[in-house]
Amino acid sequence: MRALIHVIDDDPDIRDSIGCLLSSIDLDFVCYANANAFLDAPNTGQPGCILMDLRMPDMSGLELQRLCATRPQHKPVIFLTGHADVDASVCAMQQGAIEFLTKPVNDELLLQKVREAVALNREQQVEANRHASIIARIVLLSPRERDVLNGIFDGCSNKRIAQRLGISPKTVELHRANVMRKMHADSLASLVRMCMEVRDAFDFDAGDRLDEQAKAS
Repeated sequence: MRALIHVIDDDPDIRDSIGCLLSSIDLDFVCYANANAFLDAPNTGQPGCILMDLRMPDMSGLELQRLCATRPQHKPVIFLTGHADVDASVCAMQQGAIEFLTKPVNDELLLQKVREAVALNREQQVEANRHASIIARIVLLSPRERDVLNGIFDGCSNKRIAQRLGISPKTVELHRANVMRKMHADSLASLVRMCMEVRDAFDFDAGDRLDEQAKAS
């Protein structure tokens, strides 16, 4: 899928200049005159990044950055500013910006940072899709299979899981085989690695939360 660069700046000359620069290397882009215009635009899900001004009339770049971080499939942010501001730069980087550049910015430097941001976002999307797939598989497990998976993740033997759940070791073996098949795990190690990747959602007493995450993905 082609990348899409989002340019947010209240200065039309800056928007035109950046647009021409991005066009020179055949990058798709869309420009916004303010933060609200960007927030109102539909999210296409394309990989890309956001080039945004620090100082804008309706909402500052830092405020917009904080809002963007709460949205699904948020993009890497590159700040462009005509005013060097150490405090703002530190705040932007702490909030996850990948670069803070002062206008006028060198064209080659900006293009390099855009390429890096797009590559990063592609990696982020691959990881997010993988996590969504793992969570979706967990959601398909029966309650008892989730209990067994919980025991496996805790490092328990079949006998210990059976004692914990009040069932026979043979029944645990059957559930364990189903878990391996439904999770598409070719080994115990790969199963545990998958669980580690989504450990923040690895709470089988909170099935509703897992279901919500799967739907949101």
